[in-house]
Amino acid sequence: MRRGRWMGVIAGSAVLLLGACAAEAAKCGSTGANFETWKETFSAEAKNNGIKPRALAALMDTSYSAATIRADRGQHSFKLSLSAFMAKRGAPAIVARGRVLKRSNAALFASIERHYGVPPGPLLAIWGMETGFGNITGNQNTLSAVATLAYDCRRTEYFTEQLYAALALIDRGTLSASARGAMHGEVGHTQFLPKNVRLYGADGDGDGRIDLNSKADALASTANFLKGHGWVRGEGYQPGQTNFGAIQGWNAATVYQKAIAIMGKQIDG
Repeated sequence: MRRGRWMGVIAGSAVLLLGACAAEAAKCGSTGANFETWKETFSAEAKNNGIKPRALAALMDTSYSAATIRADRGQHSFKLSLSAFMAKRGAPAIVARGRVLKRSNAALFASIERHYGVPPGPLLAIWGMETGFGNITGNQNTLSAVATLAYDCRRTEYFTEQLYAALALIDRGTLSASARGAMHGEVGHTQFLPKNVRLYGADGDGDGRIDLNSKADALASTANFLKGHGWVRGEGYQPGQTNFGAIQGWNAATVYQKAIAIMGKQIDG
């Protein structure tokens, strides 16, 4: 082998070794003690992976969120029975309000169903369940929440993907570094995590941008998510029916899935 080729191999190996060292150094933690050090290392790794200065600066501005960790450790309602879960979430009120919103936003829901094949019922059930129809979207800094969970040792890999997605959204102007939402980094009317914004975000109001704080964009994006998870136009969405699998893709909790199906059917009539 010629000397030039050997040098190329050595140089390439050095880059790989440095990348591996950086990745290894970005170690998770169970308290906020090493969060600032982790940010420095993760920022260098993200820069090598193509994240641009605006997003990197936003990352370095994040704070460890103890409130996010408390919320992550305190999810108990999904362990309730279906009836108890629906009572706790206010299912009758969601159905009643959903029926009103279905009528008052008939043109929007008709447009969404034409594009994605998803009827109003499950979209309204999700909207009502997630944020009370946009009334409670959260007040936690989104990037700090996602960065905290990427650093935390419980679900590091999952939230590292979410963090990279959030940084990419900041780079392209879809997400503001000051955006606020739920404790795990969900944003907007139907509480999309950053990766789902990248994959399924849709411009429902035709203004040329994706904003999950717009009800039209959020509902269109939710329909796009369900379509992307196998929704078939005209098929049923109750347990055992074709489209129930798409609802299962929205949330892993069985009681949540069944509640959406039940409320959606009641809203659709």
